[in-house]
Amino acid sequence: MSGILVAMQGAVAQGVLWGIMVLGVYITYRLLDIADLTVDGSFALGGCVCATLIINFDLDPLAALLLSMLAGMAAGAVTGILHTVLEIPAILAGILTQISLWSINLRIMSGKSNLPLLKLKTLISSVGDSLGITQAQASILVGVAAAVLIVAVLYWFFGTEIGSALRATGNNEDMIRALGVNVKRMKLLGLMLSNGLVGLSGALVCQHQKYADINMGRGAIVIGLAAIVIGEVLMGRLINFACKLSSVVVGAVIYFLIRALVLRVGLETNDMNLFTAVFVAFSLSVPVLLGKWRARKEYSETGEEDS
Repeated sequence: MSGILVAMQGAVAQGVLWGIMVLGVYITYRLLDIADLTVDGSFALGGCVCATLIINFDLDPLAALLLSMLAGMAAGAVTGILHTVLEIPAILAGILTQISLWSINLRIMSGKSNLPLLKLKTLISSVGDSLGITQAQASILVGVAAAVLIVAVLYWFFGTEIGSALRATGNNEDMIRALGVNVKRMKLLGLMLSNGLVGLSGALVCQHQKYADINMGRGAIVIGLAAIVIGEVLMGRLINFACKLSSVVVGAVIYFLIRALVLRVGLETNDMNLFTAVFVAFSLSVPVLLGKWRARKEYSETGEEDS
């Protein structure tokens, strides 16, 4: 029983920290209606930059988080420029940036595939030592605090004139262009903001797991989509925008809890990508199948009444 509780605690810690990444995916996928595949590369970029700054430059872990966020924003800017200036389709622009980030991340880590932080001070280990709590508990505390702060800032930002224009760009691009808004700038801003959060999440996960790895962002976009779907299913009827933002973090926590339970049941770690893909496909197809079933049911009932 204690093993299950420890596993669940670790899953919650991962879910909260990855939930910040999901907030970034939510901005592009739901608000801008862009499938941004930069995420897999920018997540690893955040972790690689964070680990390198702490190991090689003895930088404060909090400052390393901020610089990792800026690195993620730079990656988003590259995708944004490829898409808006060079008019490359968004999905292809994200793929190009993601591929290039593989080599860039290796360069940042001096050609090494991973960098350990086992004996070095991080923000999470500092919180754990000062409060006398475990690494997982400190990760949950730091993750919740960061998520609450980010949700509050995003809620404020998307209530401003620029934030409202960004949201409107995803809803009706032609209409917002007719109102004199530069749509390309809005997309560029959204991609930078999204990948900045992704890079920050990667840095937090790096400090949580005590190492950075070149493959740590693999499958991040799929995890993000799974968390968004779960959050919308559970809290989709909530109208308040702050609740919608919070729902994606809750979805990430639930996803990692489900993942931990599946691993405890006996599924191999190598099968997790398959499980995630099937889970996301199932979650996305259920609303469509239910809609078709209801439409067919209404049609049959109408036919019976007419007869």
